[in-house]
Amino acid sequence: MTRNPWNTAMNAGGSSGGAAAGLATGEVWLSQGSDVSGSLRTPASFCGIVGLRPSPGVVASPGGDGFNPFGVEGPMARTVEDCALMLDAMAGWDAVSPLAFPAPAQSYLDTCRADAGNIRIAYAPDLGGLAPVEPDMTTLLSDALTRLQAPDVTVVEAAPDTTGTETAFRTLRGLGMWTGFRATPSAVSDRYKATLRQNIAEGGALTVDDIAEAHLTRARLYDTMRRFFGTFDVLAGPVTGIGPLPVEIEYPTEVAGHASHDNIDWLRFAFLATLCGLPALSLPVGRDARGLPVGLQLIGPPRGEARLLQIARRLEQATGFPPTPIDPVVTH
Repeated sequence: MTRNPWNTAMNAGGSSGGAAAGLATGEVWLSQGSDVSGSLRTPASFCGIVGLRPSPGVVASPGGDGFNPFGVEGPMARTVEDCALMLDAMAGWDAVSPLAFPAPAQSYLDTCRADAGNIRIAYAPDLGGLAPVEPDMTTLLSDALTRLQAPDVTVVEAAPDTTGTETAFRTLRGLGMWTGFRATPSAVSDRYKATLRQNIAEGGALTVDDIAEAHLTRARLYDTMRRFFGTFDVLAGPVTGIGPLPVEIEYPTEVAGHASHDNIDWLRFAFLATLCGLPALSLPVGRDARGLPVGLQLIGPPRGEARLLQIARRLEQATGFPPTPIDPVVTH
């Protein structure tokens, strides 16, 4: 596990922790990560950088099951403008990816720099009961959103109906795991860690009815979100309900008194955007009591990357979080 540059005794999140830590410490100017269960958004939050999970098809990604919309690649950077610049470099149609589509006529960077106008933010501290969150995390994010309010920025506490998100996400993620790993040679699979073997096995145990129900739930949730974004520009909430853990710990045993049943249980805040194919960005908004960064997750409407980046840049201007690379804070 990559160590957190703000405190090397803690983890940087995964799986794109190396990319996030490299940005935070100035080893690279721009980077990219992959995301299914928040593997890009969590490290971005933990390391104090910007990370964007784009909609499926924005970035062409070859290999594996190309029709599966869960796994995407996205840009990571120290500022929102740099993130938009990196997305411009990554976006576009490529025949290697069956879901890919052309980049927009206007660059993401140009749109990002334009006046965002009036911004309507829905803030959902637990995403409609989707996941538990530590009280300190709720307080920090709520305080950050209070600071971000301005004549052109309205924040309202509101949440869409997210019923069924976790079950549908787990089902379709499990199907993807089984599709991708069921034929792995035993010489390799015998070396899998226990959590990976569990995730694959759960996929193999799915029934046709499980999968059908997950598809119908996803369609319902997508329609719910589409309508929700008729009122709000973005949906804001936690990236995770808890901050970085000691580097030796794979995942928390509990969050806010709720037991974590497996290695993705604590990542439920990532599920909604992935399941519905929505763009989602982690924006640094402050530091917790330990001095570790905390990101605010901003979820945008379908194919709404440009507007999401534009809004994130406007909010970034009010956060006061420094984008300057740091020297690692070495803790033994």
